[in-house]
Amino acid sequence: MAISGVKNGRGELRILENLDELRTDLADYIAELSEAAVKERGVFAIALSGGSLIGLMGKLCEAPYNKTVDWGKWYIFWADERVVAKSHSDSNYKLAKDGLLSKVPIVPSHVHSINDSFSAEEAADEYTFVIWQLVKTRMVSVSDISDCPKFDLILLGMGPDGHVASLFPNHAVLDEKDEWVTFITDSPKPPPERMTFTLPVINSASNVAIVVTGESKAEAVHLAIDNIGPDNPSVPARLVQPTKGKLVWFLDKPAASKLDSLRFSE
Repeated sequence: MAISGVKNGRGELRILENLDELRTDLADYIAELSEAAVKERGVFAIALSGGSLIGLMGKLCEAPYNKTVDWGKWYIFWADERVVAKSHSDSNYKLAKDGLLSKVPIVPSHVHSINDSFSAEEAADEYTFVIWQLVKTRMVSVSDISDCPKFDLILLGMGPDGHVASLFPNHAVLDEKDEWVTFITDSPKPPPERMTFTLPVINSASNVAIVVTGESKAEAVHLAIDNIGPDNPSVPARLVQPTKGKLVWFLDKPAASKLDSLRFSE
């Protein structure tokens, strides 16, 4: 049984009893957004992250979603990527391909991964160009209040330190205002070289979902969502505040366990 609601202006909270309910609720949510975007624009532009997120999207490979979703209209991007070979176990592309993309009828030319033969800086520049070309043709929408691309959905996980995409606490990339895609060479968790969407791009999306599971992330969830005093550390996930879009948090009970004044219905 999901507990849903809006809390402190930090978006809609969907708190699920267990991982199976979370997977089903997440699949329903993605399928509904896909249907709406295809009906409105003829395409669905979605950006993925790595970590446990792809596994939690696994229901989309099953009935009824594998038959009812209009997979041919999906355009796939990555909100962040490790700068490693596509065959490397650390590759978010490989994770998504093995866990999702190879199991549904996605059009191969609609899958836009980074060039893994480039350096981190070159990969970020080239990825910006790829997105810019698709904005020009309106496969990806453009924000009406900035020049940023406006993805239909950006899906993010969150680390125990509160990082989203490859935007880590106290890192200079959090202050990037001009670039759509940037890079880091000093990630606090390996591998060190990564490219990442910047906060302006994330906050320009029509929909952003942050999917978090496990008790180890409960404190970061609290710091990202609850009203916290100035003495508490700010986490990058708290900076995800879509300008005109919608933010939804998908949490299991352990991840939500430190939220202020939360009451679970039994």
